[in-house]
Amino acid sequence: MFRGLPDRYDRLAEWLSFWQNRRWRAALVDAVAAGDPRLVADVATGTAGVALALHARTGADIVGFDLDEGMARKGLHNVREARNGHVVPVARPAGGERHAIALAVARGEQLPLADGSVDALSFTYLLRYVDDPQATLAELARVVRPGGVVANLEFAVPDSPFWQPLWWLYTRAALPVAGLLTGGRPWYRVGRFLGPSITNYYRRHPLDWTLDAWERAGIGAVTVRRMSLGGGVVMWGRRK
Repeated sequence: MFRGLPDRYDRLAEWLSFWQNRRWRAALVDAVAAGDPRLVADVATGTAGVALALHARTGADIVGFDLDEGMARKGLHNVREARNGHVVPVARPAGGERHAIALAVARGEQLPLADGSVDALSFTYLLRYVDDPQATLAELARVVRPGGVVANLEFAVPDSPFWQPLWWLYTRAALPVAGLLTGGRPWYRVGRFLGPSITNYYRRHPLDWTLDAWERAGIGAVTVRRMSLGGGVVMWGRRK
């Protein structure tokens, strides 16, 4: 699905979302930064956009994980281009104050981190791609210390009877064509996939289910922020 996307991913993600992606990402970063973390895990980091934004905002060490090696390599390139840190092991050097961004290929369902080892965790566009969202949430919560922030950015389906048909029309008709024109066949495939993927996910896992799932995973005080007429949603809470 993601083959052929990384080189133009950052630019097209903004164009095809009408520049809403950056607003959603800023809200996610705000939620994580409120916990004043020193070490943050960013799961489904993609091209490291959230990792870079978190590091710039908080000065924390960031370890990003993504399943797709091509996306992770593009993320590594972006980190180096930003001159925003060095790719180093997750552990902070003894006595050092150097802050860094580290990237690794890993599954969100099986993170290579110890229990309670990070101060906060962010994840973006992840749960639609896993077989068991509840188990994945439990794994994400496992690696966060008690009191640490867990925050998520995801697409959503508008509730409004006015905007929902327009959203459906855009995701089913305009998005594939726009993807083809701006990014070629790989983006056409993504454009065709995205709308049905979002709809099918929320049909199986409505927002109320997701809130309960966060609680069952050990994440409390969950806040939901619907954005961009309901086309995006940012959620965050605290590890119990």
